[in-house]
Amino acid sequence: MSFISYLINGISLGSLYALIALGYTMVYGIAKMLNFAHGDIIMVGGFSIFIVSTTLGLPPLLGILAAVVICTALGMTIEKIAYKPLRKAASPLAVLITAIGVSYLLQNVALLIFGANTKLFTSVVTVPPVTMGEGQITISGETIATIVVSIIIMICLMLFIKKSKAGQAMLAVSEDKGAAELMGINVNATISLTFAIGSALAAIAGALLCSAYPTLTPYTGAMPGIKAFVAAVFGGIGSIPGAFIGGILLGVIENLSKAYISSQMADAIVFGVLILVLLVKPTGILGKKINEKV
Repeated sequence: MSFISYLINGISLGSLYALIALGYTMVYGIAKMLNFAHGDIIMVGGFSIFIVSTTLGLPPLLGILAAVVICTALGMTIEKIAYKPLRKAASPLAVLITAIGVSYLLQNVALLIFGANTKLFTSVVTVPPVTMGEGQITISGETIATIVVSIIIMICLMLFIKKSKAGQAMLAVSEDKGAAELMGINVNATISLTFAIGSALAAIAGALLCSAYPTLTPYTGAMPGIKAFVAAVFGGIGSIPGAFIGGILLGVIENLSKAYISSQMADAIVFGVLILVLLVKPTGILGKKINEKV
């Protein structure tokens, strides 16, 4: 396989990381909390599509829509029950530990319902593959769909944040919750909307992830979720373009490392690159330094 093929596959993998990282970076940028259960919401989206499309035999589009609805409702429920009571907690560790607890809860509930056996996932992507270079390089439909969908979603999110009233409210809440509330913004509703959007993105990421790698277990979203968080930090957590760039770079580095160095060392190389970047620029590639008043 040529360098171009490895690069395209890396961009495809990076687009998945970017899509997941967008959910992380939105929640952190606006609510200032790390939702480590985000990767497991991806798993819930995958199982929702599996049940609707494979078990019930309904069209894949209905499976994706069902996954978006279920994951959105789940994300808002988690925020209301687990995170909202801790929003004014003295220590941010309380929210972090709760998020880890929610992650394990979702994994174990899925384990009880679906078992530990790997399920074979039928791709929901209907895009035909494209052949380039006189048949030497074939780009799968899943790769094309992942890259295109990630770019479209990033652009739509940026337009939503900059142009819509709800997006402006999110920006205000991210700057100062107290001041935003004094200006008449419903902070609780704004944060709930952020979780809803992030969870809907997780459902779409679950559809694309399971289509590209057609297996499904209760732990499907765990490692991609961690790597997407790394991508968000890499690009500058809180920045939508930063999350996208971080995801793409992470995917390319991981895929090229597997191809040319060692498949066993690929994850170590990825985290090593993250450490080097943060040593040079602690806020990430597009992150901005924030001066806190004391």
